[in-house]
Formats: sequence, C-alpha cells, structure tokens
Amino acid sequence: MSIKKELKTSDILANIVICGMQEVKAVEIVSLDLRNIETSVCDFFIVCHGTSNIHTSAIADSVIKETLKTYNEKPWNKEGITNGDWILLDYGNVVAHIFQKNLRDYYNIEKLWGDANIRQIKETA
Repeated sequence: MSIKKELKTSDILANIVICGMQEVKAVEIVSLDLRNIETSVCDFFIVCHGTSNIHTSAIADSVIKETLKTYNEKPWNKEGITNGDWILLDYGNVVAHIFQKNLRDYYNIEKLWGDANIRQIKETA
C-alpha cells in the first residue's frame, strides 16, 4: 500500500469516527492531525467528551458501530470501556479519545499535542 493511499485511508477513518461521535451528541469534538509531527504514533487523534459514564459509553458504542458499518473496521484495541472515564479506541492510524470532562481538562491532550493541526468540529443540530 502506498503512503498516499494510507494517508487517505486515515482521513476517511477519522471522518467516520467523527460521524459516530456526532451521532450521539459528543461534546467539543476536536481532530488533531499528527501527520507532520515526527514523533507521533498515529495520523489522527479524535478527542471529545461526554456528560456521564453512560454518555461516554454510548459515544464509544456509536463509533464502533459506525466504523464497522461504514468502513468494515473494528478497533485494534479498546481501553476504559468498563468505567467510562477515558475510553480509547485504537484503529491504528486513528485513535479516538472519549473523556469525562474533568479528565479531559486534566490531561489536556490538545495542549500536549499543540504542534498538531487542530480542527474544531462543529456541533450537529
């Protein structure tokens, strides 16, 4: 697989993850494009938060269903599903971070990866 095709695949998958988050009203969705950062471990972090543990779990479920339905892709790894404070869905070149607000503020991934191309995703109606 060529590098250009792989990057396009990452773009598509990142957008599908965002759609899954939007489907259940994830809060403050942000896309961090890490492709120009030499030390990055993937192409994109997609970050959001939920209003409760039930909401974060619903967001994760929606992302998993959307990526499977639209792109036939399952996460390579899932972390934090049980407690719902910080759920991580690893799709290889795209990693979804679904936080509770207090943990998102504490870890502040957007600032930590401040060299990334950061894009705020508009709320859906």
